[in-house]
Order: sequence, then C-alpha cells, then structure tokens
Amino acid sequence: MVHDLQRVLSDYWEQFLYLAPKLLIALVVVSLTIFIANRISTVVGRRLQRQSHDALLAEFLTRLSKWVLLLAGVLLAMQVIGMSGVVTGLVAGAGLSAFIVGFALKDIAENFLAGVVLAFNRPFRIHDTVQIKDLLGHVEALNLRTTLIKTFDGKHIYLPNAMVLREPLVNFTRDGYIRQDFLVSLDYSPDPNPDRAIDLIINYVNSKKDVASTEEHVNYITLEKSTGTTADLRVYFWTFSEDYRRQVLELKSDLMKEIRSKLLEAGFAQPATVQ
Repeated sequence: MVHDLQRVLSDYWEQFLYLAPKLLIALVVVSLTIFIANRISTVVGRRLQRQSHDALLAEFLTRLSKWVLLLAGVLLAMQVIGMSGVVTGLVAGAGLSAFIVGFALKDIAENFLAGVVLAFNRPFRIHDTVQIKDLLGHVEALNLRTTLIKTFDGKHIYLPNAMVLREPLVNFTRDGYIRQDFLVSLDYSPDPNPDRAIDLIINYVNSKKDVASTEEHVNYITLEKSTGTTADLRVYFWTFSEDYRRQVLELKSDLMKEIRSKLLEAGFAQPATVQ
C-alpha cells in the first residue's frame, strides 16, 4: 500500500514537473496580458477622449477593449498549458454556449447588450439631466451593466441598462435650451385691458440675462382664462438647460417673485398671484 502511494505521488510529481514550465509561461502570458490591456485601454481611452465629443461612448469603448484583450490573453494561456481542446470546444460551441449562458444569465446579458446600444445610440451624455420614470438626476457614468444617476438630493442610483433602454427617457439638457412656463393671475382693476400687464411682463422677462431670446426661442404670453374681474396669463420663456436644477428652476422662481412685485408696483390690485 505504501509502495502504491509512493508510485502515485511520483506520477503526480512527474506530471507537475512536466507542466511547471507551461504553467510558468501561462502565468507570464496572463501577467503580460493584464499589463498590456491596461496600457492599451489607457492609450485608447485618451485618444477617444481627445477625438470624441462623447465622453460616455469613449469610456464605454475603453472598458470594452480592456475586457476583450483580457479574454484573448486567458485563451492564449489555456493554449500554452495544453488546453487547446478546451479552447477549440469553446470556440466551436460558441453558439450553444451563448444560448446556455444567455439563458442562465439573461439579465446580465440583456443589460450588457443594452449598454452597448446606449453607448452607440447616445441618448445622453455625462452630466446631462435626465428623467426615467419618477427618477430625475444627472448622468454620472455608463457601466457595462448599469447606468449611474445622481439625484438632486445627492443619492447615487444604479439603474440596469435594460431598464434605461426600455423606459421612456426625458433629456432636459441635450438641446441646450429648455422652455418653462408659469401662470400669472391678476385683477382687472384699475385697468380692464390686460395688454399693459402683458407688455410689462414680457419686457421684464426678455431683460433677464439668463433668459434666452433668439429667432428660434421666442418668449411669449397667452391669455389662458378671463372672467369679469380677473385674467390668467400664461408666461412662456426659454433659458439655457446646462444646469437644470439651479439655472432653470431658480430662474423660474426668481421670475415669479419679481414679476409679482412689478405688477403690484405698476398699480395692479390684489390678487396678483403667480404660480
């Protein structure tokens, strides 16, 4: 029995000595692959950042190239060890493997493919303000499986890419301009003609430096409702949407407060409500 154990251990030792050089070479191949993948992905990432106006796409392609190189290195290391049959089987059975893995890891595969579509379709850029369902915030990153959104109250939310691709997405900053509106309700006394109030409001809105006024972006006012004593005016104005939270919402708030004060100063009686 002892003799059999010694023989088995001797066989294992001989196999180890036979495989040791190959294992060492495979380890070197994997190490070089990791080093080269990091270096190449860094170089590719820098070039893409310089040449592409879309940082989101550049970052996604950089990560994808790194993982492709790492996979190629692992397959090469398996060939060195002598697992060429396994590698050939993996390549030959790629269709079946893809079906099995896709079925077992359906969500992961779906989110990865959705990430690829989002990277090339580009419905948003980094720091764009977007709304998906009831979630509103800035786009921070597009990963292989998730999209990172930072809400205005500082929360980081990781959304599955498939959900981002599937759900309606509202981009508030893509165009660079956004239109807002608010309602002004004023008393007809002492002037029953709302034209004076309309002129006062639109002139003041156009005078604000953060309000956009171009040929394509015209600010205007409509008479939404009129009764015997009051008139409801809907004020529409354009502004720059780069910073939706502060620039857009704070500007709207300032306009509402200041217009109410201007109307009261111009002699329009209470109520002069703005909402």
